[in-house]
Amino acid sequence: MNNELLQNATVVITGATSGIGRATAQAFARQGARLVLAARRADVLRDVAAECRRLGAPDALPVPTDTTDADAVHRLAQAAADFGRGHIDVWVNNAGSGAIGQFDATPLAAHEQVIRLNLLGYLYGAYAVLPYFRRQGRGTLINVVSLGAWVPEPYTVAYSASKFGVRGLMDTLRLELTETPDIHVCDVHPAYIDTPGFQHGANFTGRVIKPAPPVFPPQQVADAVVRLVHRPRPHTMVGWTAPAFRVLYGLAPGFTRRTAMRLFRRYLNQAQPAPITEGSLFEPRPAPHGAEVTGGWRQPEQSSSTRWLGGAALAAGLAAGLYAWGRSQASQG
Repeated sequence: MNNELLQNATVVITGATSGIGRATAQAFARQGARLVLAARRADVLRDVAAECRRLGAPDALPVPTDTTDADAVHRLAQAAADFGRGHIDVWVNNAGSGAIGQFDATPLAAHEQVIRLNLLGYLYGAYAVLPYFRRQGRGTLINVVSLGAWVPEPYTVAYSASKFGVRGLMDTLRLELTETPDIHVCDVHPAYIDTPGFQHGANFTGRVIKPAPPVFPPQQVADAVVRLVHRPRPHTMVGWTAPAFRVLYGLAPGFTRRTAMRLFRRYLNQAQPAPITEGSLFEPRPAPHGAEVTGGWRQPEQSSSTRWLGGAALAAGLAAGLYAWGRSQASQG
């Protein structure tokens, strides 16, 4: 990949202290970008900034920011523009979280906070950076969204609403920017990724929640984000299961919903008990196992078998869904 486009470019990344955000900061640092790093944990932000300088970033500015606060996000954009001598080249909306639990057993405040983080936080980021892009006549807004923007999952009502909302928000924003072809809005939709997100999120199920295999490395998402600066496109799926589930849900939504609910209930019945927790939804907390990029979900001794089993189950589900859809189409004809 040609690094020249990103040499000394000013790149803003929210949610930069862990998971995909931290992996993305590292990836841009290796490309020689100047980074503005945002998250709630000031001490960890300083560590990430130092880490990025060691990896090749000419400079990295930590800006503690709560992305649910529109004024704070506006100040982040101002700090980034000052840091970039009036310019912001790339803005990555990434900060977010979730609350898993039956809809009416999850506190309303948790639903509201998920939507603030995942939807309003992205709206605030776009609203803050767009005036700079318009003055420059160019810029790239990248939104790390989710497969959940295409396929709803059980017990994630607010999360699914926020992700579907981001997709609608950014698709509409693209319409408004059709006459400014050098301003790009790009969405990234990862499948299950090995990050501390499951540890950081709120859990109201009373059971240990784990990502369903196969689980992909966060670096795969970070690399996709960097590629979008070089070759912008509206939607990018990451992890082969993401486009597969998207196709399956598009062709057989009823089958997909019923199967997902049945599998999730079966999982909850056998999962280990866990305390009810708000996680980092309202206040930042470190990952319980100490990792900041990965969540420890891709264990070497389990990776080959779990990936195979997950892939086999998905392939079977996809085949069954397509078969059911084909039969319904034939009966209607």
